[in-house]
Amino acid sequence: MSNVKLAVIYYSATGTVHGMAKRLAEAGEREGAEVRLRQVAELAPQEAIASNAAWSQHFDRTKDEPEATADDVVWADAVLFGSPTRYGNVASQLKQFLDTLGPQWQQGLLADKVYAGFTATQTDHGGQESTLLALYNTIHHFGGLVVAPGYTDPLKFADGNPYGVSHVTGPNNDAPLTDTEYTALDHMAQRVVRIAGRLRGEG
Repeated sequence: MSNVKLAVIYYSATGTVHGMAKRLAEAGEREGAEVRLRQVAELAPQEAIASNAAWSQHFDRTKDEPEATADDVVWADAVLFGSPTRYGNVASQLKQFLDTLGPQWQQGLLADKVYAGFTATQTDHGGQESTLLALYNTIHHFGGLVVAPGYTDPLKFADGNPYGVSHVTGPNNDAPLTDTEYTALDHMAQRVVRIAGRLRGEG
């Protein structure tokens, strides 16, 4: 799948979704894809960021990393979008990026690509599934192909999310990613790259 182009585009406030995105990018590269890892622009005011130590630290650590542009989506054969959950929905930072893609959508440049998503919440039932389903509403409007992992591997019965990959950070928002999430992320990246390759006629 050496010709498949994979974009991993995400928003992360305190670093969990960033860690998931990095793992997906690494898994995509292992699968032979050319990968772009991109964060979307932060929209929150500085005083809000400064009020949360983890948010402020993550912002400082990643402020020089490349930001996503419309070209990253147009370039890609497959796109993995990541967002923390905000009231059971996509974070405004990622949604704003998606909403800027109107010109590319009008030209049909977002259609016929493979898409899937990933997310994180503090609680077990904090809106992970609704966030991913809300994200996929946009993909349907793109004319994209949602390639959710489903239960295509026994490991999905451990991570338990057929709509994408998700992680619970716990009440203190500091529970680290585990092997359960890492293997689920690897599986999703591999599956997305393989199917994108088949669409390109490589498999």
